[in-house]
Amino acid sequence: MTTVDQAVPDRFVEILDRLGRKSVEDYYNPYRMFHWADRLPEDAYWMTPELISAYDTDVADEIGEEGMKRLSRWESVNFYSLNVHGIRELLIEVVKRIHMPGFQVPSEFFHHFIGEENEHMWFFAEFCRRYGDGKIYSTPSLKTEAGDDPEVENFLVFARILLFEEIVDHYNSRMAEDDCLHETIRQVNRIHHHDESRHIAFGRELVALLYGRFSDRLDEDRLRGLESYLKRYIVFSLQSLYNPHVYRDAGLANPLDVRSRILADPRRRAVERKVIRKPLAFFVKSGIFADTELPGAGPALSSTTGRNER
Repeated sequence: MTTVDQAVPDRFVEILDRLGRKSVEDYYNPYRMFHWADRLPEDAYWMTPELISAYDTDVADEIGEEGMKRLSRWESVNFYSLNVHGIRELLIEVVKRIHMPGFQVPSEFFHHFIGEENEHMWFFAEFCRRYGDGKIYSTPSLKTEAGDDPEVENFLVFARILLFEEIVDHYNSRMAEDDCLHETIRQVNRIHHHDESRHIAFGRELVALLYGRFSDRLDEDRLRGLESYLKRYIVFSLQSLYNPHVYRDAGLANPLDVRSRILADPRRRAVERKVIRKPLAFFVKSGIFADTELPGAGPALSSTTGRNER
């Protein structure tokens, strides 16, 4: 049985209390506060250009600025679709643990977390409904490898949630500040970034605490196996942003070939490293990762070859 509540550090409790108060102080009604535009201009970027998967690649040169703007529309819909699916999964996992043995201490904050994430899922889906022809792209999943150890399972669940939130927040923070984007797009990203700052702070504390509950009793091979799984999850999450259905909807011929070409472009490595810089630094500092390398990541992230799990 996972014992998050056993010998919980005072610092953890203080952080939970502070974040919980902040959630109450910052509470808003998303169904009233959003100013949804009737439509978004199709001759403008819907995503910060540097965040578009084809940015600074041969594909971008071929389709030109008009093609990149068209691609940005569907890449933004894919990004918000990934949020819808990711939030649904994390809500299921958190609801399964709220007020359960071992999770009494963080359960009060779980209530804020669940409420806020449910609202996030709504406004991301609403964006897709209004501006993406009602389309919410499907997304693949990566099986959890916890075995029969509940402490490890809980750790992996919250480590995945944290990694998902950190990757998403990189995009949110950039688009929230981009005055070239329509205000509706900036507002969606700004509000999510504001809330996620609390969730990430909580997630880092909880993940470090959960890891400390079992790290001393597992051998080095098992710990490195967990590291390998989480690194594959990072790669899996990043490569979900390269969606061939997006390239098809943007009018690009041979979308699978387009995806392969973009992934293989060495210039994508530096871009992706920026996206994952903060979470990698945290996982190394916490002793969960031995280094920041992502072996078997595929052409987009390392010199070795790998397949995206789809």
